[in-house]
Amino acid sequence: MVKAAERAARTSVWLEGKVRRGGRGGQPSGLDRDRITEVTVRLLDAEGLAKFSMRRLAAELNVTAMSVYWYVDTKDDLLELALDAAFGELILPDPEAAEDWRDQLRTLATEYRALLVRHPWLSPLAGTFLNIGPNSLAFSRVVQQVIRKTGLPVPGLTGAISAVFQFVYGFGTIEGHFIARCATAGMTQDEYFRHAMSAVTRSPEAAEIVKENEEIMAARGGDTVEEMRDRDFTFALDLLVAGIEAMVERAQGRTTGPRRPEKPVGPGSRRSRPDPTAPA
Repeated sequence: MVKAAERAARTSVWLEGKVRRGGRGGQPSGLDRDRITEVTVRLLDAEGLAKFSMRRLAAELNVTAMSVYWYVDTKDDLLELALDAAFGELILPDPEAAEDWRDQLRTLATEYRALLVRHPWLSPLAGTFLNIGPNSLAFSRVVQQVIRKTGLPVPGLTGAISAVFQFVYGFGTIEGHFIARCATAGMTQDEYFRHAMSAVTRSPEAAEIVKENEEIMAARGGDTVEEMRDRDFTFALDLLVAGIEAMVERAQGRTTGPRRPEKPVGPGSRRSRPDPTAPA
């Protein structure tokens, strides 16, 4: 195990500069990083991030906790390995294929949403680590390549990525937590939703808001919580795609369209005055 100062200085298990660890003499046969990571993911899915511990993992592996530390230095290292293993489940489109960027972007967004829902522990870890494991980097690379296919100017690429995938991150995180809450309560999503709405309407202030939103809820459509959520996700994603299209058209118009003649600048005009916020 590493000292506390060394753990604090390390930024990522992927930057530790060590040869990938395999079995060692005297250690349990069949135990390696891949198996430890696989069991970690399974435990996180079953019991959640808050209950995960190296001692609990060792018990599941039927080894001592010290045996696990032959293969990883810290619990954080193991969580980072589990995070990247989960990203390996994503089915990524081929950016070089003759497929419209809109379809590929929707595929990436849908895959990412499903991953967040499938592994509710993933979202807090994704915000904790650098996400530079091989699977995470593969996802990031494909996202960048697909966004480049949109035709957006380079300065707008990171903004487009943020708009789409931070939306998906938030949507999938809330969805995953809602499903976990339903499971903890021993209810289906629809049962929990009806129970929650019944409780909400007992509050006068909340009931008033619900009443005001009846038209919106009716127009939302869908017979189940899952259907309503899918419709919301699809529509929101369509809005983002339309926004990217609009920004591409705007950029192309600025590039190819006729240049507007500039108005003469008089001594009293705003354009002639110095801008106190402009860099020197």
